[in-house]
Amino acid sequence: MKSDFKNVFLNKLNHFVEEVYRLTDKFPKEELYCLTSQLRRAALSVVANVYEGYARASTKEFIHFLYISLGSLAEVKFYLKFSESRIYISKEDFVFISELSEEVGKMVWTSKEKLKNKLYKE
Repeated sequence: MKSDFKNVFLNKLNHFVEEVYRLTDKFPKEELYCLTSQLRRAALSVVANVYEGYARASTKEFIHFLYISLGSLAEVKFYLKFSESRIYISKEDFVFISELSEEVGKMVWTSKEKLKNKLYKE
């Protein structure tokens, strides 16, 4: 990853997981060991898989971890929609975090596609 994009990407990932934590701080206490925990773990997985993939020895492995990150992001999106339907988060917060998750998803997808193109050119 190029340095400027890498910095923006990693900052966006960190912001995303911080916002998920901020939103889940407001969840009912009875959800602490269920939805709150699952949503936080999935959000952390989005970020952790990018970091882990970046640390791997090969481009192919990095791509694999970016796919896992995208899967975790889909899980986060489901939990967020469910949370909104239960009125654990406001419509405004849902729109905000949904837009942020879309930005993160586009960045992960773009990184994956660029790496795939690089891999096939080698």
